[in-house]
Amino acid sequence: MIEKTNDSELVEVNLSVHLFATSAAMVGVCLTVIGLLRIVTTMKPIQTAGDDLLAVDAMLFLCSTFSSYGALKASFKSQRHQRERIADTVFLSALSVMAIVCILIVYALTER
Repeated sequence: MIEKTNDSELVEVNLSVHLFATSAAMVGVCLTVIGLLRIVTTMKPIQTAGDDLLAVDAMLFLCSTFSSYGALKASFKSQRHQRERIADTVFLSALSVMAIVCILIVYALTER
């Protein structure tokens, strides 16, 4: 059955699709940086909490991915809006954590 939708609903679904794809990609980015950081720490003896924070960050992006997927699958508009808000909030929080991790990693690598 084809359901009639207005433009605002189409934009909301489109936003959820983008958030879903981006969050999933960011999980992969976090895991890649953890691996690269492990390689760097074996070559240069540095101490950083960056890898632990990146693991937490990957879990935040994963939560955002699940929330946006739930928004795509929601039957009711109120459920969709609630899950979209959760996905947005968690995604922005994870981006903030990633910025902090970047600062920590740069500081650890430039410290003598």
